[in-house]
Amino acid sequence: MIAAELARGDGSIATLNAVHSGLAMTTIAMLGSAEQRARYLPRMAACEVLGAFALTEPQHGSDVVALETRARRNGDEWVLDGQKRWIGNGTVAGIVVVWARDDDGNVGAFVVEHPDGAEHPVPGYHARKITGKAANRGVWKAQIRLDGVRVPADARLAKARTWDDANDVLAKSRQTVAWEALGHAIAAYEAALTYALRRQQFGRPLARFQLIQDKLSHMLSDITGMQLMCTRMSQLQAQGRISIEHAALAKLNTGDAARRVCAMARDILGGNGILLDHHVARHHADIEAVYTYEGTDSIQSLIVGRAITGINAFR
Repeated sequence: MIAAELARGDGSIATLNAVHSGLAMTTIAMLGSAEQRARYLPRMAACEVLGAFALTEPQHGSDVVALETRARRNGDEWVLDGQKRWIGNGTVAGIVVVWARDDDGNVGAFVVEHPDGAEHPVPGYHARKITGKAANRGVWKAQIRLDGVRVPADARLAKARTWDDANDVLAKSRQTVAWEALGHAIAAYEAALTYALRRQQFGRPLARFQLIQDKLSHMLSDITGMQLMCTRMSQLQAQGRISIEHAALAKLNTGDAARRVCAMARDILGGNGILLDHHVARHHADIEAVYTYEGTDSIQSLIVGRAITGINAFR
């Protein structure tokens, strides 16, 4: 619910929180040893240092399982080489969880820490801010190059050994993204309703027109369905019964429905719908990012489809 309220206010703030808390901190909490959790999490919880989660690569977005970044053991250190893209907080984070394949081809998560702060990264860590984004403009995304970045042997999270471990984290973080989509939808609906009650056309408020009431009714129907889906997902999480398929279904549902709600809100506002002053334009743009990250609509549908049929359509 906090994630939804943050998105209702601003998508960039919600995304920053989702990356720092929902991905970086969650990965360490789920896959780190007791010592690793004590080392990193208190400082991150106090926001003394920001976190980032580096999984996506320039050539591997939806097919991120083809991970190319490598971690080579060299004495008491791991040496990381590769590239990452679309990494939220990647240019400002002091703690970056980097996913890579080790010498045996196993998937692992490695904590790259910049002790002197993100403005003074460790040797070999090169992060460049991605510019020209139309969505989530207030949160920085990074293109990262890792050229022989050295981290201590104990910087590898103790329980991160397979791709299934990464999936466990994504199953948790996708729940947050589903709630984010709901927040965007509520914000767009509220803005459109307020506008429809105040805006006069043809001598009466827009809210008196049947077409406007029809749109508002469908928007509320979508939002109510999203709320029920998210609530049920959270109940399953509390019972320890959540799976990646549940999270995928929720993200599939809310991402699509929120996109539809934001589009109808923009339509109700007419020309004013593209002005940032009315807020709908911002949510209309930001929902495109939510719709895409943490797995696109198509990827979520394939995860759900695999659970339905027992057949893997990814390959």
